[in-house]
Amino acid sequence: MIEIVDAHIHLWSGGTPRAAHRQVPYSKEEALDDMVRAGVDAAVIQPPAWDPRAHEVALDAARSHPQRFAILGNFPLDQPRDLSKWQEQPGMLGLRYIFNEPRHAAWLEGDGLEWLWSGAARQGIPIALAAAAYLPQVKRLAERHPDLRLLIDHLAVPLGATGAAAFVHTAALIALARCPNVAVKATGAPAYATDAYPYRSIHGYLERIYEAFGPRRFFWGTDITKMPCTWRQCVTLFTEELRWLSDADKPLVMGQALRALLGWNSGSGS
Repeated sequence: MIEIVDAHIHLWSGGTPRAAHRQVPYSKEEALDDMVRAGVDAAVIQPPAWDPRAHEVALDAARSHPQRFAILGNFPLDQPRDLSKWQEQPGMLGLRYIFNEPRHAAWLEGDGLEWLWSGAARQGIPIALAAAAYLPQVKRLAERHPDLRLLIDHLAVPLGATGAAAFVHTAALIALARCPNVAVKATGAPAYATDAYPYRSIHGYLERIYEAFGPRRFFWGTDITKMPCTWRQCVTLFTEELRWLSDADKPLVMGQALRALLGWNSGSGS
Protein backbone atom coordinates (compact mmCIF):
# COMPACT_ATOMS: atom_id res chain seq x y z
CA MET A 1 0.00 0.00 0.00
CA ILE A 2 1.14 3.52 -0.73
CA GLU A 3 1.24 6.31 1.82
CA ILE A 4 -1.49 8.92 1.39
CA VAL A 5 -0.67 12.50 2.43
CA ASP A 6 -3.27 15.23 1.96
CA ALA A 7 -1.66 18.48 0.82
CA HIS A 8 -4.42 20.79 2.10
CA ILE A 9 -6.86 20.70 5.01
CA HIS A 10 -8.26 23.23 7.47
CA LEU A 11 -8.84 22.78 11.20
CA TRP A 12 -10.63 25.43 13.26
CA SER A 13 -12.39 25.99 16.55
CA GLY A 14 -14.51 29.08 15.90
CA GLY A 15 -15.34 31.95 13.60
CA THR A 16 -17.54 31.97 10.52
CA PRO A 17 -16.17 29.81 7.67
CA ARG A 18 -16.50 30.80 4.04
CA ALA A 19 -19.81 29.64 2.59
CA ALA A 20 -18.30 26.76 0.63
CA HIS A 21 -16.98 25.09 3.81
CA ARG A 22 -18.89 23.23 6.48
CA GLN A 23 -20.16 25.76 8.96
CA VAL A 24 -19.19 24.04 12.21
CA PRO A 25 -15.67 23.66 13.63
CA TYR A 26 -13.44 20.82 12.45
CA SER A 27 -11.16 19.47 15.17
CA LYS A 28 -8.01 17.37 15.06
CA GLU A 29 -9.94 14.50 16.66
CA GLU A 30 -12.62 14.52 13.99
CA ALA A 31 -10.03 14.83 11.24
CA LEU A 32 -8.06 11.89 12.62
CA ASP A 33 -11.18 9.72 12.73
CA ASP A 34 -12.06 10.71 9.16
CA MET A 35 -8.50 10.03 8.00
CA VAL A 36 -8.58 6.52 9.44
CA ARG A 37 -11.83 5.76 7.63
CA ALA A 38 -10.48 7.18 4.36
CA GLY A 39 -7.05 5.57 4.52
CA VAL A 40 -5.28 8.94 4.72
CA ASP A 41 -2.01 8.72 6.62
CA ALA A 42 -1.12 12.39 7.12
CA ALA A 43 -2.26 15.89 6.20
CA VAL A 44 -0.89 19.42 5.90
CA ILE A 45 -2.93 22.00 7.81
CA GLN A 46 -3.41 25.50 6.40
CA PRO A 47 -4.83 27.68 9.25
CA PRO A 48 -7.94 29.48 7.92
CA ALA A 49 -8.37 33.22 8.22
CA TRP A 50 -11.85 33.03 9.72
CA ASP A 51 -10.65 31.62 13.07
CA PRO A 52 -8.38 33.89 15.13
CA ARG A 53 -7.18 30.77 16.99
CA ALA A 54 -6.46 28.74 13.86
CA HIS A 55 -2.69 29.01 14.23
CA GLU A 56 -2.89 27.72 17.80
CA VAL A 57 -5.24 24.91 16.71
CA ALA A 58 -2.80 23.83 14.01
CA LEU A 59 0.21 23.91 16.34
CA ASP A 60 -1.67 21.81 18.90
CA ALA A 61 -2.51 19.20 16.26
CA ALA A 62 1.05 19.02 14.96
CA ARG A 63 2.53 18.93 18.46
CA SER A 64 0.27 16.11 19.63
CA HIS A 65 0.33 14.09 16.38
CA PRO A 66 3.62 14.89 14.60
CA GLN A 67 3.37 11.86 12.33
CA ARG A 68 -0.10 12.85 11.16
CA PHE A 69 -0.10 16.66 10.87
CA ALA A 70 2.21 19.37 9.56
CA ILE A 71 1.50 23.05 8.86
CA LEU A 72 1.82 25.72 6.21
CA GLY A 73 1.15 28.71 8.41
CA ASN A 74 0.90 32.47 7.99
CA PHE A 75 1.40 35.80 9.71
CA PRO A 76 0.42 39.38 8.75
CA LEU A 77 2.52 40.82 5.94
CA ASP A 78 2.21 44.47 6.94
CA GLN A 79 5.79 44.69 8.13
CA PRO A 80 9.02 42.71 7.56
CA ARG A 81 9.63 39.74 9.81
CA ASP A 82 12.63 37.61 10.67
CA LEU A 83 11.95 34.13 9.24
CA SER A 84 14.95 32.39 10.77
CA LYS A 85 12.94 30.76 13.58
CA TRP A 86 9.68 30.15 11.70
CA GLN A 87 10.27 26.44 11.18
CA GLU A 88 11.23 25.89 14.82
CA GLN A 89 7.52 25.78 15.68
CA PRO A 90 6.03 22.27 15.99
CA GLY A 91 5.26 20.86 12.56
CA MET A 92 5.74 24.21 10.80
CA LEU A 93 7.11 23.48 7.34
CA GLY A 94 6.28 26.62 5.38
CA LEU A 95 3.86 29.44 4.64
CA ARG A 96 0.58 29.84 2.78
CA TYR A 97 -1.16 33.01 1.59
CA ILE A 98 -4.22 33.98 -0.43
CA PHE A 99 -3.40 36.66 -3.00
CA ASN A 100 -6.67 37.65 -4.67
CA GLU A 101 -6.71 41.45 -4.67
CA PRO A 102 -5.12 43.94 -7.11
CA ARG A 103 -2.62 45.07 -4.46
CA HIS A 104 -1.42 41.47 -4.24
CA ALA A 105 -0.31 41.57 -7.87
CA ALA A 106 1.95 44.48 -6.91
CA TRP A 107 3.26 42.46 -3.97
CA LEU A 108 4.28 39.69 -6.35
CA GLU A 109 6.00 42.05 -8.77
CA GLY A 110 7.32 44.90 -6.66
CA ASP A 111 9.71 45.42 -3.81
CA GLY A 112 7.13 45.50 -1.01
CA LEU A 113 7.57 41.85 -0.05
CA GLU A 114 11.15 41.32 -1.16
CA TRP A 115 12.02 40.56 2.47
CA LEU A 116 9.54 37.66 2.39
CA TRP A 117 10.61 36.15 -0.93
CA SER A 118 14.34 36.48 -0.34
CA GLY A 119 14.07 35.45 3.30
CA ALA A 120 12.02 32.35 2.50
CA ALA A 121 14.46 31.38 -0.24
CA ARG A 122 17.41 31.85 2.10
CA GLN A 123 15.80 29.85 4.93
CA GLY A 124 14.44 27.12 2.66
CA ILE A 125 10.82 27.92 3.53
CA PRO A 126 8.31 26.90 0.83
CA ILE A 127 5.36 29.22 0.21
CA ALA A 128 1.94 28.11 -1.06
CA LEU A 129 -0.07 30.73 -2.92
CA ALA A 130 -3.74 30.90 -3.80
CA ALA A 131 -3.16 33.41 -6.60
CA ALA A 132 -5.12 32.09 -9.56
CA ALA A 133 -5.61 35.48 -11.23
CA TYR A 134 -1.94 36.45 -10.94
CA LEU A 135 -0.04 33.48 -12.33
CA PRO A 136 2.05 35.58 -14.79
CA GLN A 137 3.24 37.63 -11.80
CA VAL A 138 3.99 34.42 -9.89
CA LYS A 139 6.02 33.20 -12.87
CA ARG A 140 8.15 36.34 -12.82
CA LEU A 141 8.58 35.96 -9.06
CA ALA A 142 9.74 32.36 -9.50
CA GLU A 143 12.20 33.45 -12.18
CA ARG A 144 13.58 36.25 -9.98
CA HIS A 145 14.03 33.86 -7.05
CA PRO A 146 15.01 30.45 -8.44
CA ASP A 147 15.77 29.14 -4.94
CA LEU A 148 12.28 30.00 -3.65
CA ARG A 149 9.97 26.96 -3.58
CA LEU A 150 6.41 27.89 -4.55
CA LEU A 151 3.24 25.80 -4.50
CA ILE A 152 0.16 26.87 -6.45
CA ASP A 153 -3.05 26.11 -4.58
CA HIS A 154 -6.08 24.30 -5.97
CA LEU A 155 -4.88 23.88 -9.58
CA ALA A 156 -5.22 27.69 -9.93
CA VAL A 157 -9.01 27.37 -10.00
CA PRO A 158 -10.92 30.60 -9.23
CA LEU A 159 -12.99 30.50 -6.05
CA GLY A 160 -16.31 28.75 -6.61
CA ALA A 161 -15.76 28.00 -10.31
CA THR A 162 -16.83 24.73 -11.92
CA GLY A 163 -16.55 23.11 -15.34
CA ALA A 164 -14.59 24.94 -18.03
CA ALA A 165 -14.68 28.15 -15.97
CA ALA A 166 -12.71 26.40 -13.25
CA PHE A 167 -9.79 25.84 -15.60
CA VAL A 168 -9.66 29.25 -17.27
CA HIS A 169 -6.11 29.77 -15.91
CA THR A 170 -4.77 26.36 -16.97
CA ALA A 171 -2.63 27.75 -19.81
CA ALA A 172 -0.94 30.20 -17.43
CA LEU A 173 -0.49 27.41 -14.89
CA ILE A 174 1.14 25.16 -17.48
CA ALA A 175 3.46 28.03 -18.40
CA LEU A 176 4.52 28.11 -14.75
CA ALA A 177 5.61 24.48 -14.98
CA ARG A 178 8.67 25.70 -16.90
CA CYS A 179 9.95 27.05 -13.58
CA PRO A 180 11.51 24.08 -11.77
CA ASN A 181 10.92 25.73 -8.37
CA VAL A 182 7.12 25.76 -8.81
CA ALA A 183 4.78 22.88 -7.93
CA VAL A 184 0.98 22.58 -7.98
CA LYS A 185 -1.40 21.31 -5.34
CA ALA A 186 -4.05 19.25 -7.16
CA THR A 187 -6.44 19.96 -4.32
CA GLY A 188 -10.21 20.29 -4.27
CA ALA A 189 -10.71 18.58 -7.64
CA PRO A 190 -14.19 17.07 -6.98
CA ALA A 191 -15.60 20.55 -6.31
CA TYR A 192 -14.69 21.68 -9.83
CA ALA A 193 -16.62 18.93 -11.64
CA THR A 194 -20.04 19.28 -13.24
CA ASP A 195 -20.85 15.58 -12.94
CA ALA A 196 -20.95 12.94 -10.21
CA TYR A 197 -18.14 10.69 -9.01
CA PRO A 198 -15.78 9.70 -10.63
CA TYR A 199 -15.95 13.24 -12.06
CA ARG A 200 -14.94 12.41 -15.61
CA SER A 201 -15.61 16.01 -16.65
CA ILE A 202 -12.31 17.08 -15.05
CA HIS A 203 -10.05 14.12 -15.90
CA GLY A 204 -8.72 15.77 -19.05
CA TYR A 205 -7.82 18.99 -17.25
CA LEU A 206 -6.03 17.06 -14.53
CA GLU A 207 -4.06 15.11 -17.12
CA ARG A 208 -2.90 18.25 -18.92
CA ILE A 209 -1.64 19.81 -15.71
CA TYR A 210 -0.03 16.56 -14.57
CA GLU A 211 1.80 16.17 -17.89
CA ALA A 212 3.20 19.70 -17.52
CA PHE A 213 4.41 19.37 -13.92
CA GLY A 214 5.15 15.66 -13.67
CA PRO A 215 4.69 13.41 -10.62
CA ARG A 216 7.28 15.18 -8.46
CA ARG A 217 5.53 18.57 -8.65
CA PHE A 218 1.84 17.56 -8.71
CA PHE A 219 0.42 16.88 -5.24
CA TRP A 220 -2.90 15.24 -4.35
CA GLY A 221 -5.04 16.80 -1.62
CA THR A 222 -8.60 17.70 -0.77
CA ASP A 223 -9.59 20.83 1.18
CA ILE A 224 -11.90 18.21 2.67
CA THR A 225 -14.31 20.51 4.52
CA LYS A 226 -15.65 21.84 1.21
CA MET A 227 -15.72 18.61 -0.81
CA PRO A 228 -18.97 17.26 -2.32
CA CYS A 229 -17.90 13.68 -1.63
CA THR A 230 -16.20 11.55 1.02
CA TRP A 231 -12.50 11.74 1.78
CA ARG A 232 -12.17 8.17 0.55
CA GLN A 233 -13.65 9.12 -2.82
CA CYS A 234 -11.16 11.98 -3.07
CA VAL A 235 -8.43 9.34 -2.66
CA THR A 236 -9.83 6.79 -5.11
CA LEU A 237 -10.49 9.46 -7.74
CA PHE A 238 -6.71 9.59 -8.13
CA THR A 239 -5.67 6.06 -7.19
CA GLU A 240 -8.36 4.18 -9.14
CA GLU A 241 -10.10 6.44 -11.66
CA LEU A 242 -7.32 8.40 -13.42
CA ARG A 243 -6.29 5.76 -15.94
CA TRP A 244 -3.31 7.82 -17.14
CA LEU A 245 -1.74 7.97 -13.66
CA SER A 246 0.71 5.06 -13.61
CA ASP A 247 1.22 2.76 -10.64
CA ALA A 248 4.85 3.85 -10.56
CA ASP A 249 3.90 7.53 -10.19
CA LYS A 250 0.99 7.18 -7.74
CA PRO A 251 3.21 7.05 -4.62
CA LEU A 252 4.82 10.34 -5.65
CA VAL A 253 1.54 12.10 -6.41
CA MET A 254 -0.23 10.78 -3.31
CA GLY A 255 2.39 11.88 -0.81
CA GLN A 256 6.06 11.10 -1.45
CA ALA A 257 6.76 14.12 -3.62
CA LEU A 258 4.97 16.51 -1.25
CA ARG A 259 7.00 15.20 1.68
CA ALA A 260 10.20 15.69 -0.31
CA LEU A 261 9.39 19.27 -1.26
CA LEU A 262 8.33 20.24 2.26
CA GLY A 263 11.14 18.33 3.95
CA TRP A 264 8.59 16.40 6.02
CA ASN A 265 10.18 13.06 6.77
CA SER A 266 7.78 10.15 7.17
CA GLY A 267 7.24 9.43 10.82
CA SER A 268 9.06 12.49 12.12
CA GLY A 269 6.72 15.45 11.69
CA SER A 270 9.67 17.75 11.05
